[in-house]
Amino acid sequence: MIAVSLPDGSSLSVEKGSSLTDVATALGLKTGRFVAGKVDGELVDLGCRLTGDCEVKLLGPGDDEALRVLRHSAAHLMAHAVCRLFPGARLGTGPATDDGFFYDFELPRRLTPEDLPAIEREMAAIAKEKLALNRVELSRDEARARLEAAGQAYKVEIVNEAEEDVFSFYEQGDFSDLCRGPHVPGTAVQKAFRLLGLAGAYWRGIETNPMLQRVYGTAFFKQKDLDEYLRMREEAKKRDHRRIGRDLGLFSFHEEGPGFPFWHPKGMVVWNCVVGHWRQKHEAAGYREIRSPIILNRELWERSGHWENYRANMYFTEIDEQPYAVKPMNCPGGILVYKSTLHSYRDFPLKMAELGLVHRHELSGVLHGLFRVRSFTQDDAHIYCLPEQVRQQVPELIDFFLEMYRDFGFTDCEIELSTRPAKSIGSDADWENAESALHAALEAKDIPYRINKGEGAFYGPKIDFHIRDCMGRGWQCGTIQLDFAMPERFDLTYVGADGARHRPVMIHRALLGSLERFIGILIEHYAGALPTWLAPEQVVVLPITDNHVDYARGVETALRAAGVRCRADARNEKPSYKIREATMQKVPYMLVVGDREVEAGTVSVRRRKGGDQGAQPLDRFLQDLRREIDSRALPDA
Repeated sequence: MIAVSLPDGSSLSVEKGSSLTDVATALGLKTGRFVAGKVDGELVDLGCRLTGDCEVKLLGPGDDEALRVLRHSAAHLMAHAVCRLFPGARLGTGPATDDGFFYDFELPRRLTPEDLPAIEREMAAIAKEKLALNRVELSRDEARARLEAAGQAYKVEIVNEAEEDVFSFYEQGDFSDLCRGPHVPGTAVQKAFRLLGLAGAYWRGIETNPMLQRVYGTAFFKQKDLDEYLRMREEAKKRDHRRIGRDLGLFSFHEEGPGFPFWHPKGMVVWNCVVGHWRQKHEAAGYREIRSPIILNRELWERSGHWENYRANMYFTEIDEQPYAVKPMNCPGGILVYKSTLHSYRDFPLKMAELGLVHRHELSGVLHGLFRVRSFTQDDAHIYCLPEQVRQQVPELIDFFLEMYRDFGFTDCEIELSTRPAKSIGSDADWENAESALHAALEAKDIPYRINKGEGAFYGPKIDFHIRDCMGRGWQCGTIQLDFAMPERFDLTYVGADGARHRPVMIHRALLGSLERFIGILIEHYAGALPTWLAPEQVVVLPITDNHVDYARGVETALRAAGVRCRADARNEKPSYKIREATMQKVPYMLVVGDREVEAGTVSVRRRKGGDQGAQPLDRFLQDLRREIDSRALPDA
């Protein structure tokens, strides 16, 4: 017999070789309530056999991990349907994603959106067959032979390059697929799914490989959850920053520079407002702003470790027949600024911030508006401190991050701690100390967080901040990275109280992350209706007829003198047309002026939200407006 520990602290004894289904039965639970489980923290099928004492957790529809298993199985269900509809289809890979799944195929013809309903119907038909998903394990030679016989060349490549000697297949009816799993017990649980779109994807993401067809979808345990997701998806389309950015004249993209955003005058207003607030807050927090070159020589990137670990994402050039690289990160340049001066322990903590333009090579297929670009401005900062100062600095940074997010209207933030990845630099002792320090800082703040195992930076562990927008979507923005390796590589020192040279600790941090991406998030969060302090145009003055233009110009002049972004719309158009256009342009305030306003020296105020506010003296309106702008008041998202 073996001992099985359960999440509630209880335990039971079962025979060696029992499955998770057997555990559920022994507990008197209906096995149909569960779709997967965890054994000692590892996600597994319900059919997983227990070989020794272990911790077991059964997963059902209420668990996020169970939903991910369901979606992975839905990808297999879709592949099964595609293979029935398109005999000879070659399979790529089909993982679950944060909000659904996809599968890549090589097919005899190009799919169109009109094909998706037919694939869905075939998926539904297979689900109704209530097929069991059975796991089969084969040796390398057996796996290769099965895949070669089926004509699955991409899967054969996976087997040939894999390190393991045993490979698992999942079978459902007449369909079999190479997969690590886990999966749901059978197709009967697949009742609520929808295919969402098509895209091209290079095999394994390498541009020289064949282009496959990617089909996206999503799945839920309940139809009502799927319906709600689809409703939110439609709402997200309305908030798409690419469309809003075009309609409001904020930015554009062009074939002459794919992946490189072009900022228009109105967009630069938003940009400068974000940057202005950033600078004000950082100056108050004791940061000193620096600026480093965009192009630096190869030797620097070799010394930093980027050449070895990040070269595939970098751009290169030559100067005087010597190799140079366009910087993908600001850290090495900031380090050179630090090294240019001899520092004392009395200088610490030394905070250097940089709004640095960086360039990263991204495949064309993953470019996505401002969210995924090839050049962006990273709001980096590097804090050099004594080892004993780390446990004070990190909690202060956490407070600073959360305060800045609140300033922009983001009050819901999730935090995760990412630990050492498989590919890393630095000693075991340094990594252990760094991870311990970040753990301690989070515990000291008494903030809930989750562990993201193996997802740290190659030079150190990190704390990542995921803000949630008004639709509940998470966006990873800020990061705090503790680095003992880079100071060693660059021989960073300071003069200690003892007069000797010592090694500082380096904290990398980005708060908003990519400014381009953050502004895209802001646009979608507010559906383009930005808070007044961020709005490209804060007020539009609308004269009713030509007789009121001079008064409107005077109002415009008074507002501009008070620092308000304002214009008078003197076009020969109906007031209703001008109001509608200003509303579509998301202008917070419209001031309508006619005979009564001219005579009384007032303005008739209309708000973007709330409509007609009635007539007000210009001075009172301006006083209220300045108070709203200066306080950075936030509207409802």
